[in-house]
Amino acid sequence: MEIPRLHPDTIEQVKQRVDIVDVVSEYVVLRKQGKDFVGLCPFHDDKSPSFSVSPSKQFYYCFSCGAGGNAFKFLMELGKRSFGEVVLDLAKRYQVPLQTLEPAQRQELQRQISLREQLYEILALTARFYEHALHQATGEGALRYLQADRGLSQATIQQFQLGYAPAGWQTLYGYLIEQKHYPVELVEKAGLVVPRQGNNGYYDRFRDRLMIPIHDLQGRVIGFGGRSLGDEQPKYLNSPETELFDKGKTLFALDKARAAIAKQDKAVVVEGYFDVIALHAAGIVNVVASLGTALSLAQVRQLLRYTESKQVVLNFDADAAGTKAAERAIGEVADLAYQGAVKLRILTIPEGKDPDEFLKHHAADDYQALLDDAPLWLDWQLQAIFADRNLRQADQFQQATQDVVKLLGDIANADTRTHYVRQCAELLSNGDSRLVPLLAENLLAQVRRQRRRSPEGKESPKIAKVSLVEFLEQAEATLLRIYLHSPDYRQQVVDALEERDLPFSLSHHRFLWRQIRDIEQASSTDSGSDDLTSIDLVGQLRDRCAEFAGAFNQVDHLFQLEEKTQRDLLRTPLVIKAASDCLERVMCEKRYRHFSDLWQQTDFVTSADLSQYYYKQLYAEKKRMEELDRQRSITFAELAQTPWIGEFYETLGIPKG
Repeated sequence: MEIPRLHPDTIEQVKQRVDIVDVVSEYVVLRKQGKDFVGLCPFHDDKSPSFSVSPSKQFYYCFSCGAGGNAFKFLMELGKRSFGEVVLDLAKRYQVPLQTLEPAQRQELQRQISLREQLYEILALTARFYEHALHQATGEGALRYLQADRGLSQATIQQFQLGYAPAGWQTLYGYLIEQKHYPVELVEKAGLVVPRQGNNGYYDRFRDRLMIPIHDLQGRVIGFGGRSLGDEQPKYLNSPETELFDKGKTLFALDKARAAIAKQDKAVVVEGYFDVIALHAAGIVNVVASLGTALSLAQVRQLLRYTESKQVVLNFDADAAGTKAAERAIGEVADLAYQGAVKLRILTIPEGKDPDEFLKHHAADDYQALLDDAPLWLDWQLQAIFADRNLRQADQFQQATQDVVKLLGDIANADTRTHYVRQCAELLSNGDSRLVPLLAENLLAQVRRQRRRSPEGKESPKIAKVSLVEFLEQAEATLLRIYLHSPDYRQQVVDALEERDLPFSLSHHRFLWRQIRDIEQASSTDSGSDDLTSIDLVGQLRDRCAEFAGAFNQVDHLFQLEEKTQRDLLRTPLVIKAASDCLERVMCEKRYRHFSDLWQQTDFVTSADLSQYYYKQLYAEKKRMEELDRQRSITFAELAQTPWIGEFYETLGIPKG
């Protein structure tokens, strides 16, 4: 629908009625703190609650990234939506009468709004109809299936509003159209009835099926999933795409799971409705499901709003179909995973069971233990590469090597690549430790060639896409390595980060930094001294590895020094400056692109102030990047001795002198 220009009176009325806490809390888990509310900022990788919402000022502000504004701006920036779209949605939500600057468009606009509201009403009424039918004589078999076969309590059945669609061809049709007098066209638009061939009437889409309502984040019914109770195919039938329901952008039970995802800092994605329902009934409630399609990037991004550490666990069935579903899901989010923007893990339940089956014979704690031990997606894929292969056969050895090179070639972080190259060399060696160094060297050479060239002999577009993230990884790792191994320069690293307000962007680096600061705080409390140089950080961090074994896997390489990293320590002050410049340069680049996108999407007529604000922000970021680039040329000769720093500026196209 094309958004007409709204009358200023409408915009002002919406502004007066909107509650910013109400709006923000749909996307951010907020908790009361004094007069305000705080939570994790949705606009950057927030490591601690730095996002504040003021009900009295109707304003939000992030003390870390500087994002701030009113409810309009929040929804525009979060959803990349226009000013008109946001005002229109808020007007519907707060029941503000609409006026447009083009009176001829007003009737069509009101018709569109009325359509959506009527669809919500029809779907809510249908959900109650199905719930009622479940407890009638015709629904006895469906209720018995839920209670006896699925082992669900009445409380769980009510929580998920489970119901039953009677077997008749026009049972729901008769209820909604003949009794409640809804227009048949509206009921069809809700996805509930289907026209017969030749336009000879309608019949119910769902018949003799167990009905599972699908809700949006506000808890409104937007569609249904129907499970057949006999041999009818398909076994599961979803509502079609409608004005309200887009299955590629919807996650089942996210409305019920998002608070638990935020609290536990982890999201779990399973395949089926009943996997979700069984896990929620067992007290594991940070669980959602995709809706019969491959998990999409849009769905993953929804989940990432609620987890600070960006942890997502995929628990798909262990059969061939489940493995393919997991591989498709990995393909959707591989770029994010390679960049560290999502910490993806894969859980395969032993004996090929799904969560619902597993819980019939095991306690919830047993499932939770499997979740906690789920391998990172790269480890899971490597397990698949080496499974059932006889590496003593030359052809299978060669195929395994090629698959490994292809997988590792897209890893942005050099240290992580080295870690996996060594691990794969050990697997390929068949237990002969003498072969490991040679195999590792050979693998590393192939991986480097893979990163430089795509199969067609062209520069790989993925490498160009993640290059800035790779340099960000290198810069953060350099600062952390200096902090761990050069105690005399720890304060200089702290000063560089705090003076420029530079957070660690990648989740595994944030984790390590939190551990470091915890150790320092405990030491300061015990000794009464703030001296940072006397603490044995490496030793104490190694002691914590047992407690956080999985989390330390991505940072344990920082505890050792190789020849090239030892050279960095000889030029520590310059390297600290270069690394912090790199961090700031990447952050400036990201903010510049962000504000540029917002500026281009803003309506310059209706939102002149907002447009001007975005332009000022992107101009300020551009000037700061130019200043950082000028500073770099002063010390290039010395900084170029650290390879990744020279490569970073060459990637940006900055001259060496």
